[in-house]
Formats: sequence, C-alpha cells, structure tokens
Amino acid sequence: MMTQTAQIPGYLVGTWAIDPVHSDVSFVVRHLGVSKVRGHFDTFEGTIVTAENPLESTVTAKIDTASINTKNGQRDAHVKNEDFLDVTNHPELTFTSTGVRANGEGFLVDGELTLRGVTKAVTLELELNGFGDGMGGGKVAGFSASTEISRKDFGVTGGAAGAAVGDKITILLEIEASLQD
Repeated sequence: MMTQTAQIPGYLVGTWAIDPVHSDVSFVVRHLGVSKVRGHFDTFEGTIVTAENPLESTVTAKIDTASINTKNGQRDAHVKNEDFLDVTNHPELTFTSTGVRANGEGFLVDGELTLRGVTKAVTLELELNGFGDGMGGGKVAGFSASTEISRKDFGVTGGAAGAAVGDKITILLEIEASLQD
C-alpha cells in the first residue's frame, strides 16, 4: 500500500464536482489519413473522490453524447446518427474508475468506458495539476488526462464514411473540480 499525500503539494482529501465551465472534454481523430479533426463535448458532469491514499481515489463521469461539437454542424449531425454515436439510443457516454496506480510523476486511472452500450476497460494517463483556492473562496483541483481508444471496439463503424475516419481516437481531458465537502 502506497500513500503519496506527503509527496503531493497541497493534496486535499474530499469529494469534488467537475466544473464544466472551466473544464474541457475533447477528442482527436484522423480524417482521410492526412489530417486530424478535433471536437469536444459541451455537456458533461462528474465526481472525483480524493482518498487519504491517492491510490484509493475514484472518478465517475457522464457525457451527453448529443452535445458533441466539432465546429461543423453538418459533421456534428452525421456523428450523432447511428453510424457513429447513435445519440437517440445512447444519449450518454460514461466512465467509472476501477483503480489508480502510480506512474512516475503522474498516475494511471483504470476504468470502464461505456459508449454505444459497449463497456471496455481503458486506462487514463493522469497528471495532477494541483490544488488551490477558487475565486469564491472554496477549494479547487486541476487534472489533465488522456487515453486512446479504438472506435471499432465500441461498435462505432462510421457507415459509408467509416473508411475516411481513423480507428484510433485520442480523448483529452482538462478538468477543474470544486471541493464539495
């Protein structure tokens, strides 16, 4: 058992709510093998519980799949249909952590990602950005994380357009959270 709280400056134990105004949930995918298309989700929520032993911390998150925003309305409409996210039948993408491991200066957060009703194990590479005082006097924490998934593993075929879209999708998270207790 490893307790790293003494090694994390300002570490605070508690329950944190993800602040969607000061956070970003985005992705990058190859298009036609020559460029990268970026997008993000406008609506999401989540809870982070920082435990006395950081390796016992947990995370849960929920993303509204219909809130996808690639800065192109026609593309967004296509990605929302049954070829990709199928937002009518699968309005949420969820993540639930199953464990935290030390990884050099950062951490690995293992968890289960559910997309289009398919649940797969994923690992987020996590950077703990720090703890501090928020604008309203409460405490805030910052986290950066990333992972790469195969869209095909989650049943995202892309239909006829699937050949133009890469299989690997990089997910990027910039999270600010507010202490709730």
